[in-house]
Amino acid sequence: MKIHLCFVLWILMAVVVAGQAKPHRKTNNQPNADIKSDCAGSHMTLTLDEVLAVGNQLEIEATNGSEHILLTPGLAAKCGYSMESDPWGNTRIYTSLMGCYVDNTDDQFFKIGLRLKMYSDGTSDVVTRDVTKTCSYSAWASQEIVCDRNYMEISKDLGQRDASPHTKGHAGNIKDDLTNNAMLNVNDTAYGIWKMTFYTPEPTVMMLDEVHEAGYGAMTSPNRLVVRSPYNTAQTYSEDVAGVPMEVVKVGTYFTTPQGLRIVDLMAACPTGGVTVNDGKISWNIPRYITPLLTGRVKIQEMHMGINGKRLDKAQMASRGYTLSSTEYHLVIELPIGSPDGHFKSHAPDYQYHLSYTVEPMLELLWIAKDTQSDTRYKVLFPITTPLMPWYPDIADETIPEEGVFKVKFGTLLHDVNLVNITFSTGVLSAAECNAKGFLHEQQYSNGSKVYLLQVPFSDDVVLKHNPEPLLTAYFLPLTYGFMVMPEETPFSYSLAVDASLNDVVLPSVFGTCDDATFFITVKYGSQGRNFVTMLGTQMLTPELGRVYGQTENGTHLSLSLPYTSLDVAFELFDTASVKARLDVLLWEPINNWSLSEFSLACNFPLTTTKCYSNGTMTALSVKLESVPNLVPHQLTLRDKSCKPYFSDDRFAHFSFNVNACGTSRVFFGNYLLYENDISLDYSAKAFTSPVEPDFRHTASCYYLVNDMATLEFDNKPLVNIPSAEIGTGQLMVEMRLALDESYKLFYQAQDYPVQKFLRQPAYFEVALLHSANPQLELILDNCWATLQEERTSLPRWDIIVDGCENLEDRYITIFHPVVSDQRVVVPSLFKRFSVKVFSFVKDKEVLKDEIYVHCDAVICDLNAGNGVCSQCRGSTGVRQPVAAKGRRVQRSTTLHKWQISSGPVRINFLK
Repeated sequence: MKIHLCFVLWILMAVVVAGQAKPHRKTNNQPNADIKSDCAGSHMTLTLDEVLAVGNQLEIEATNGSEHILLTPGLAAKCGYSMESDPWGNTRIYTSLMGCYVDNTDDQFFKIGLRLKMYSDGTSDVVTRDVTKTCSYSAWASQEIVCDRNYMEISKDLGQRDASPHTKGHAGNIKDDLTNNAMLNVNDTAYGIWKMTFYTPEPTVMMLDEVHEAGYGAMTSPNRLVVRSPYNTAQTYSEDVAGVPMEVVKVGTYFTTPQGLRIVDLMAACPTGGVTVNDGKISWNIPRYITPLLTGRVKIQEMHMGINGKRLDKAQMASRGYTLSSTEYHLVIELPIGSPDGHFKSHAPDYQYHLSYTVEPMLELLWIAKDTQSDTRYKVLFPITTPLMPWYPDIADETIPEEGVFKVKFGTLLHDVNLVNITFSTGVLSAAECNAKGFLHEQQYSNGSKVYLLQVPFSDDVVLKHNPEPLLTAYFLPLTYGFMVMPEETPFSYSLAVDASLNDVVLPSVFGTCDDATFFITVKYGSQGRNFVTMLGTQMLTPELGRVYGQTENGTHLSLSLPYTSLDVAFELFDTASVKARLDVLLWEPINNWSLSEFSLACNFPLTTTKCYSNGTMTALSVKLESVPNLVPHQLTLRDKSCKPYFSDDRFAHFSFNVNACGTSRVFFGNYLLYENDISLDYSAKAFTSPVEPDFRHTASCYYLVNDMATLEFDNKPLVNIPSAEIGTGQLMVEMRLALDESYKLFYQAQDYPVQKFLRQPAYFEVALLHSANPQLELILDNCWATLQEERTSLPRWDIIVDGCENLEDRYITIFHPVVSDQRVVVPSLFKRFSVKVFSFVKDKEVLKDEIYVHCDAVICDLNAGNGVCSQCRGSTGVRQPVAAKGRRVQRSTTLHKWQISSGPVRINFLK
């Protein structure tokens, strides 16, 4: 990439506001510990550390005896002074040993005096530094050409009497000049420079005063003639030499000596380009033969490369990656961008961060003209600034989500960049405000560069949060850094965003207890407060409903009290003395439709469903169960369909009837007389129930002592059929429980479900007929099976007990366990126990679900029938239940009504 070199330098000048007088300031003379002076060939270099910090102004005066002359930019170029400063305030001042105000002794010893004045804005003080340096230099070539930052300088030994190449080339011009000045009387003119002719290429003649007024410098030393020309004057011109643009000045100088008039031609050619930047490297090409300066062949005797006016040896060049090489047409200096001898500068064009790199290589040549044997030293001080390079600071997200803090490292930036503010989602905070909140930390390196570490807690308001999953919080921090490049005060910005996710959500939870009549529910809020709605059964908890249920609330909990008769409570089972009621509580996040917590509490509440009166009257209470959702209590009847409830509502039906009415049956048991009636739906009316709902039947029973003195009515109407005991129907009188082990002493409670079991671990079930002590009855398990779902009729299904016997198709056969009398078991025939090894349903070698439900159909047999078939399968003795032709099982004529019971779920843990 080619660049156009612009001499945009910190030109030596007085930094004074135009048109304003300098205020009186107090002068403080300071020691010069931070000022270093060096002699480098034909120059003296003065280095100042950080005296041009932002806000300071520098003036430089040349010392001329007792006089101090302020060096303006024009005067500096004319008199051999230049200056360079980097953004850090490090300043270098170059003084030519042939400068106007240098005390010169025989062109060998040179005493330079400078006065530095540094002004601070906003103060009345000025710091003054006087610097004096004496340099010795005697290795002058016949001709010395110096290309400095702001001027071209040519000096020539006056003892060299041979005509210069330029004089020969312009003999006609010289002759004309002599003719025009033939009348000059040397004795009437002071010795020294008389006039000068500039060739551009047309000649322009100026007297010495006119030369100085035009900004040129011309003087003689004890042995040399010195001429200086600023760049881009009316008397200089550009010339392309081997593809490199060069600034050229040609001048003929007339000066008088005691011996008479003398004419010396001088020429300088300085490169103003030839720089390319590519692949992180600067290449500076200088013509190998600078043709404007040469008319014959020359031999290059010395070739040196340097930095900041100082030569470097080969070891120094190699350590810094510098090379000096030659091609057929060029000398080439290569420097890596970023070498320590240069410096970077920040820029912000179009609000975008860029860098430039500035370095000042030096080329010094010494060649000898083969025809005249005169030598020429050619020295170029050439500041190079690269084109602006976009710079993208590194962004390091060092966030560890578990720490709960965003950590973002932004950099590297140069020292001349200041962080002004940061824009967050909630607004703009200045850098000072970020520091005050503990967000911002600046790290500076030894080279002045810096990085910014931003630390923002997840909990701060500037962080955006949302929950993509119930337990997951996604944190998002958008940022815009606002910077300012100093001292230009050019703004630019960078926008970025960081995010993190953390499983840090604590979900709300529900727990509760019961007493004899009430559910007590407590909801504990999670980490996100009350961000949910509460469902009681199928109804949302509203403020109105909360008042009905005595809702209390603080910042962390919500409490409710619900009577078990509330419409939001479901009835699961009931018997003659109690009802099992369940309250379901669901915490629901409505925005994402997430179930945050599910809780069910089932309790047994005292409830007398049947009452027997001595006057032969019975009352019965029937309860609408959850398993029969379409049941309408007022449609229930006794066996006599004309006997309907005398009172009913949405949950209950109340009956009152005489033991000799409404189809009530009676059976003698020893000294007792049993009266029974069934409460059910009229199933002849299909509209009363859904085809998938179970039959609803509730048996109400009353026992009376036969020899009791109570008066009973007796109906002598002959019975068509001999009465038989019908103890119960459905889930009202039969219960199935899961025991902890094969001792059947301890059982899982409702709150323990789902019960955790390992695959192939035995599960011990017990089925019992409740509220009966009749030894003439026996409980028989007709069929038992397992399903994936709670519904008994759901598929898939696996048989555990078939027609009262174990399933022989099962690899792990069901085992029946004997039941013996103990304190809990009074009548063993009313109990059945079996175990089955826990299994799972598999389809295409994949487990369908990790839970199973167990269901059974149970029947009650009358042992008085005495036909021998009313017994559980005799699998343990090797005798199977009798079967009829074509494999159909013999029907039990002595069985009473069938019960449907379920247990579960059993959750399976899979171990490898």
